[in-house]
Amino acid sequence: MMFDYLEFDEHGVKVVSKIGGVNADMMMDILVYRLKKGESVTVMEAGKEAALLLFEGKVTYSFEDRRETAKRANVFDDAPYCLHICKGKKATVVADEDSEVLLQMTENDREFATVFYTPNECKIEVMGDKQWEGTAKREVLTIFDYQNAPYSNMVCGEVITKAGRWSSYIPHSHPQPEVYYYKFEKPQGFGGCFIGDNVFKVTDGSAANIPGGLTHPQTAAPGYNMYYCWMIRHLDGNPWTTRDNDPAHTWLLEQ
Repeated sequence: MMFDYLEFDEHGVKVVSKIGGVNADMMMDILVYRLKKGESVTVMEAGKEAALLLFEGKVTYSFEDRRETAKRANVFDDAPYCLHICKGKKATVVADEDSEVLLQMTENDREFATVFYTPNECKIEVMGDKQWEGTAKREVLTIFDYQNAPYSNMVCGEVITKAGRWSSYIPHSHPQPEVYYYKFEKPQGFGGCFIGDNVFKVTDGSAANIPGGLTHPQTAAPGYNMYYCWMIRHLDGNPWTTRDNDPAHTWLLEQ
């Protein structure tokens, strides 16, 4: 499915995609955990790297010989904490209060040093504020990609599309599959997701599964800031490093 409206199961787990399972063409395991105080998530995969991203709440990350406490009010007001580990490494996230955490994994034979990203390393870039009367203003944050983590087979970042504006603009594509997981400040918030020639209503907790080669601009309804975690899977021998702008719209870059 290009677009899914997802619910948490009785264990507080939401499955966005699974290698060999739902949305297998995304080539990633992506799960969202709603943890009650005291609950935990443990990851240790023999052949997969993993990233554990805090959406909101307060948690303690335990990995190797370290323990790190992270607190995030929500994805709109605070920058992220994210733990990135290679195959065979064990990590546990324990909720010190009710929290929400995203897990992203994919196959990767390479070994690399564990990185714990904090708000100090995660810088926000404001884009589109000086073009098209600010109608594509958004805040873009890249946690890790090919530039700072060339050993990884994944990309992980965040975008806040300002209310009434557009993002992933101008329309562009890339050969690598990408997943967007959405949140709104208010549960009734909504927006629009364009994947190729298909259009979907974006709601809180929904997800877009974007096949390689299709354009995917987004828009948020007036009054509702729209967040999405964006996750790309590099292809073997063809990592994501740039975007292929739709030639029909490149004239806008001169405006």
